Amino acid sequence: MWQEFNNNPVGRKVGDCAVRAVSAALDLPWESAYALMASNGFAMGDMPSSNAVWGAVLRQNGFSRQNIADTCPDCYTFADFANDNPVGVFVVCTGTHVATIKNGVILDAWDSSNEIPQFVWYKA
Repeated sequence: MWQEFNNNPVGRKVGDCAVRAVSAALDLPWESAYALMASNGFAMGDMPSSNAVWGAVLRQNGFSRQNIADTCPDCYTFADFANDNPVGVFVVCTGTHVATIKNGVILDAWDSSNEIPQFVWYKA
């Protein structure tokens, strides 16, 4: 199930999916998530929205990364992942888009239910 989540302070829905996902996963305001990602990006010499940077923020906060099995690369969706994981906090990524799934609910600014996840961050 998808639930609209857009805590961007000016309501933007493009270009900040990593900030929204980190914000939702860590229960932080958008601005705090952005600041964490920006400082990590500065230290790493990379952009705040790069997978390595926001992944490091999640790792520093107790998350672990796992690839999603490629047994059906075009048919296993965010919605399928949410249904298979009704409890917990997960940050799922396609490689170009990222969203948080909390207790089986996809939190995103748009309905990304049909996106195909490549990897997931989960709270260990």
